[in-house]
Amino acid sequence: MKNDKPVDDDPWMSLRKYTKARIALGRAGAALTTAELLRFRLDHARARDAVLKDMDLSAVGASLGKYHMPVLELMTQAGERSEYVRRPDLGRRLSRESCELLKKHKGDYDVSLVIADGLSGRAIETNVAPFLDILVPSLLAGQYTLSPLCIVRQGRVAIGDEIGSILSAKLSAVLIGERPGLSSPDSMGIYITYGPRPGLTDERRNCISNIRPEGLGYSAAALKLMYFIGESLRRKLSGVQLKDEEDNGEFRSLDFKG
Repeated sequence: MKNDKPVDDDPWMSLRKYTKARIALGRAGAALTTAELLRFRLDHARARDAVLKDMDLSAVGASLGKYHMPVLELMTQAGERSEYVRRPDLGRRLSRESCELLKKHKGDYDVSLVIADGLSGRAIETNVAPFLDILVPSLLAGQYTLSPLCIVRQGRVAIGDEIGSILSAKLSAVLIGERPGLSSPDSMGIYITYGPRPGLTDERRNCISNIRPEGLGYSAAALKLMYFIGESLRRKLSGVQLKDEEDNGEFRSLDFKG
């Protein structure tokens, strides 16, 4: 029987309510429908903007004042966003001025919290404050000594190694904007490294990914991070040697508000 409908619906349409993935798109002949093509272009533009747009440093800094902790604004050797995208190596090292500023705050800290724009400043603007609302009280309740909060523009994951080393922190936790996908331009990740120092590679880190309201929630992410911090400091290691074993129930009794 001839189908006179201009658009063929996908039988998976009912599953779209369960995921942001690009499924059940339908078709018009051999092509995408106009609506889906426009949605793809919009999502692509949002992902591109997330990579190229500078983080609103003033807005992020203002949201951190309630924690009553020193906040240091740092810069890497990538002078501007276009250079940061072209030269990943420059985003892994601090500018000379930032190094000198950090040296004034050297201490004996358990944890250095680093906030970096990464490949999505939007992710930090959206997620870092509500996440820290849960994390910081938990760290203080656990009697961990915290370094000043460090906000880094044009920063890559490895910037936490240099910061932690200069501050003499036992562990660094880098909260960073992740590479945006077509359905997630605002995803935040956390990279945990024990004994941070320049030159470490990724097998020395643990990662918690996709932190955002539509992904891994703030309470669940804070619970995971508290687990990694506790185990990393206790066992004096991180990365491939430290597995995520929190599902054994030992840490599920922690009561995180928010």
